[in-house]
Amino acid sequence: MHTLTGHLFGRSGLHCMGRHGGHGHHGPHFDPRAFWHGPWRGMGFGPGGRRSRARRGDVRAAMLLLLEEEPRNGYQLMEEIESRSSGAWRPSPGSVYPALAQLEDEGLIRSDESGGRRSFDLTDEGRSYVADNRDSLGSPWDEAGEGVPSNFIELRTLIGQLGMATLQVAQSGNEEAVTEAKQVLTDARKALYGILAEAE
Repeated sequence: MHTLTGHLFGRSGLHCMGRHGGHGHHGPHFDPRAFWHGPWRGMGFGPGGRRSRARRGDVRAAMLLLLEEEPRNGYQLMEEIESRSSGAWRPSPGSVYPALAQLEDEGLIRSDESGGRRSFDLTDEGRSYVADNRDSLGSPWDEAGEGVPSNFIELRTLIGQLGMATLQVAQSGNEEAVTEAKQVLTDARKALYGILAEAE
């Protein structure tokens, strides 16, 4: 494992590896989409950190409303919910795909595997259902984002940007770049703890 990755993430860094966990020309191949499911998960900043606050029916409602706009696949639905909730809520595949299967069984949506990817769209019955129940469906992503301080969202965005830049250095940087990146991150961590000490 690349030196920087090992120092930063240890075993948890493995979650950021690509599907095959292989190494490219400059180092490990990372799947950026897996980043939030690695070292940041459980810290309150990653997608799903507020997932427990969402009601059971929210995933179903959110998907029906989004599919009314246009066909989407499961990953696109998760991404769009996260985006519209300003990062406060990203439902897991374990909640999205069973809900999609149930909606398909009910005849509200249909799947299409053309082009090598499986996407979902509302049926005529599904469109009638959404139109008749729009008020009760509400805006699940807005409700999931209620009460989340703007500073929280801004910090989460900045952490994500820092993490992605770090992964890019780990993947493509030479040893000198890795050494400099480690020092930058170490200094940043010390500075943050200094801010906490001053606040106390």
